[in-house]
Amino acid sequence: MPESWTSDRDRCRAAGITDDIEFATKPRLAQHMIERALDAQVPFSWVTADEAYGQVKYLRVWLEERDVSYVLATRCNDDVFTPDGRAGRADELIAAVPAKQWRRISAGDGAHGRREYSWVRIPIRIAWAPGRGHWLLARRSLSDPTEIAYYVCAGPRRTTLTELATIAGSRWRVEECFQQAKNEAGLDQYQVRTYRAWYAHITLSMLALAWLAGTKTEAIKGESGSKIRA
Repeated sequence: MPESWTSDRDRCRAAGITDDIEFATKPRLAQHMIERALDAQVPFSWVTADEAYGQVKYLRVWLEERDVSYVLATRCNDDVFTPDGRAGRADELIAAVPAKQWRRISAGDGAHGRREYSWVRIPIRIAWAPGRGHWLLARRSLSDPTEIAYYVCAGPRRTTLTELATIAGSRWRVEECFQQAKNEAGLDQYQVRTYRAWYAHITLSMLALAWLAGTKTEAIKGESGSKIRA
């Protein structure tokens, strides 16, 4: 809920918004959603998010306290600590990595084929908890080597570079899911006057998208079965 709304309680009450609903930043909302998933024992292995979340230190600390693995995008000037205790900017630390350490890895399929980039990681943090690891991950464009994205990562010590790249790339599928919901299920086409009506529209749009996805999957399975039988 935008702060412009939560700061006007009369406006909220007129729209059916109760007084217990308060403004929260996107990172705080993300923390609340993950906490609900953990409490409900929803199975998941990693959390990934863009720079708006990755640059927020308290979210990273909270995820580690809950033993949640993450790959979070961050700013190029984010300060991290190397295992020997040196502090450095993300871009400067990656710039010092020998060229031969970069590896070409696909981060998943996109609308135009495989999303291939050059990837590299370096260990960060002075000390690791037993069985855990911390890395600074970088993704470099194949066509423009100056285009580099940075990620802070924490997860099982045996996690490979390919696994980190795959997890970083999975965020695009989430963004594509939201775009598909807007295009095919009208997620952003609400015209309502009350909070309950808005909530109903969003819920039904998400339900419609889930039904479309399930129907598409069944249709693909049916086509595959027909080809096999033929």
